Amino acid sequence: MTEKSSTELTEEIKARVRRNLEEIFTAVVGKNVTVMAATKTVPAEVINYATQECGLHNIGENRVQEFLSKFDALDKTGVNMHFIGTLQPNKVKYIIGKVCLIHSLDSMKLAEEISKRSASAGTITDVLCEVNIGNEPAKSGVPEETAESFIESISSLPGINPRGIMVIGPHCGDPEDYRPFFGRTRALYTRLSDRGLFGSDPILSMGMSDNYRLAVEYGANLIRPGTAVFGRRG
Repeated sequence: MTEKSSTELTEEIKARVRRNLEEIFTAVVGKNVTVMAATKTVPAEVINYATQECGLHNIGENRVQEFLSKFDALDKTGVNMHFIGTLQPNKVKYIIGKVCLIHSLDSMKLAEEISKRSASAGTITDVLCEVNIGNEPAKSGVPEETAESFIESISSLPGINPRGIMVIGPHCGDPEDYRPFFGRTRALYTRLSDRGLFGSDPILSMGMSDNYRLAVEYGANLIRPGTAVFGRRG
């Protein structure tokens, strides 16, 4: 790596990004699936290449500090910016009006803060309820059994618009092992969507680099590949 100039290395990375995105776009063609690339630790230059040259229109950041540090350097022409990581209520004010969708709503305290900040800014913020589908103590997310009542509760808040659910799921060595979790998520999503809790264009955000194809099989209409787009980051 040290033998290559930074320009050569950048061109190598760009070639990989283009190839990887073409593969992902081909895998979901005709399936009405939004490809949102997770861009944690990815330099703005590489993100801009992906969005302005390779047909990527949706990107997501995990951390507010990194989101803000990149924001001005990103070419946002034709780009929808998402927030997909754990969000502390005291950081909400920094991203309201800058993101099209918050994927990680998991508490009433956070919902109330999003509502308050959105109302103050004169905007409505689209959100997804993060569901802890594997009931993992170390992970954030609303328990599966209380997701319906939680979404009902936040639906009455001003400035906030529930659009669907997001899941990460337990880490599985074999992608096939995600099937039971994706199946339960699909059932929950279908039940809540059929009740009209997510409006006319509901979102199921499910599937990352190692399992996005399987997630699409189970009805995901928004996938979040990161490594599959940009390669492994240090």
